[in-house]
Amino acid sequence: MTVRRIRTAAATAAILTGVAACSAPGTGTGGDTADSVVIGVASEPDTLSPLLGYGKDGNSKIFDGLLARDADLKLKPALAKALPEVAADGLTYTYTLREGVKFSDGEPLTAADVVYTYETILDAKTNNTSRSELAAVERVRADGDDTVVFDLKYPYAPFAGRTVLPIVPEHIAGEQDPNTGPFNTEPVGTGPYVLTSWRKGEKLTFKANPDYWGGAPKVTKVTMAIIEDDNVRATRLRSGDLDGAVLPPNLAATFAKDSGRRTYEAKTYDFRAVTLPQENEVTGDRAIRQALDAAVDRRAMVDTILDGAGRPAYGPLPVDDPWFAPGIEREHDLATAQRILDEAGWKTGENGVRAKDGRRASFTLLYPSGDKVRQDHALAYASDAKKAGIEVKVESATWEVIEPRMKNDAVLAGFGSNGDPDFGLYTLLHSSLAGDGYNNMARYDDPVVDQALDTGRRSSDEATRKAAYAALQRELVKNPGYTFLTHIDHMYVLADRWAGLTTQTEPHEHGFASGPWWNLEAWQQKK
Repeated sequence: MTVRRIRTAAATAAILTGVAACSAPGTGTGGDTADSVVIGVASEPDTLSPLLGYGKDGNSKIFDGLLARDADLKLKPALAKALPEVAADGLTYTYTLREGVKFSDGEPLTAADVVYTYETILDAKTNNTSRSELAAVERVRADGDDTVVFDLKYPYAPFAGRTVLPIVPEHIAGEQDPNTGPFNTEPVGTGPYVLTSWRKGEKLTFKANPDYWGGAPKVTKVTMAIIEDDNVRATRLRSGDLDGAVLPPNLAATFAKDSGRRTYEAKTYDFRAVTLPQENEVTGDRAIRQALDAAVDRRAMVDTILDGAGRPAYGPLPVDDPWFAPGIEREHDLATAQRILDEAGWKTGENGVRAKDGRRASFTLLYPSGDKVRQDHALAYASDAKKAGIEVKVESATWEVIEPRMKNDAVLAGFGSNGDPDFGLYTLLHSSLAGDGYNNMARYDDPVVDQALDTGRRSSDEATRKAAYAALQRELVKNPGYTFLTHIDHMYVLADRWAGLTTQTEPHEHGFASGPWWNLEAWQQKK
């Protein structure tokens, strides 16, 4: 975790010129008492039900998993009283539940709740697009009220990390349709906070759970204000309407000299990439994809768009990850991009746009409205592509518009998961998940990559797994289905009135659950 004062950039400071001087955080419509907090985030979940994928990577404030992760991402007991007992063959994991844990409605947690949660997620009738992450599970069973046993189909080395998945109460969720029932918006869990209201598109409000097994939180009221536009979020933070917010680096920089606030920078697995649909007649051409990979100036994107708060992305894993394959780093190389296109028969035509067999090297790139960082990435990408003779037409749209177009149009997307390479790479790249919601958005299909993913998932030998993921990363250079651009550091600005704030190395999902508030229940008022 890094806490820093970011340098002020004159160009970005101009964005907020004329905004009224801020009132003290917590005195306006922000945190209205000393023990409350209002956080501005860019988006809200579609559902608050873990059965449909909410909180699957941990850090939900409403629920707990059998295990959780600490600040260093090491697994620690949560609803389980200890880390699991693992059989010598790696096929059985046994968890003993913590004593005295209750759901927020007062009912006790039992092993039956754990079994219900996992069995419902694994049921094909449940609309959980992350089901493949539990593919190793043969069955889950209760051994009395306090013991849960997972039997696996094959040794799955990172399985314990999957058991941060939140547990739901069978006595409530089990009486409903998991896809449409009220539990999706009226959740009940064992976590440190209880949802009190949810105004879709506006805010979610939570109160502290006084009976939380980990101790009653000192921050007793939390509001997550949903503010899609980055600039509006920064303005409301500056005005005192918010106590804290997630911000892109350039806007976080405008708070550098604010003595009443602190800026937190979290390293991440979160990357920005352009999906290159294989069914599109232009992006489906490997030479086009290879040329784009060479033409893009990743370092310039980090320096200008991210104000240095990130790293070039040469693949889905960051360069400092222990699973990163050394040697795949590559520089911006326009000459190579042009040579690849020349050799593949893409000839320069009208207005400098290349063409082949009557097809122009032109395609549409969509990015979500209101996301300034993705917009800037998209425009820089289009500019780099143009120099190679490829026309990229950039459009903004809502995700409701983008989703049905993902099959044929490129998308400036964000991905990344921490804990183990299987957690993020399988859903991003495996051909069996092509077109499965937001899984494998590029509909990528490469047998070398599929084999590497299957080997990495099914082997318990670290050397074998490391070789498989290295082969995968090298194949992505030869046959890119995405143009990987940058790994982004997440930036947060908060009123400096609490102690105990830290950050973790974060996945793509952030703001709502990840951030300095990942351990909100442990915050203390500064004295």
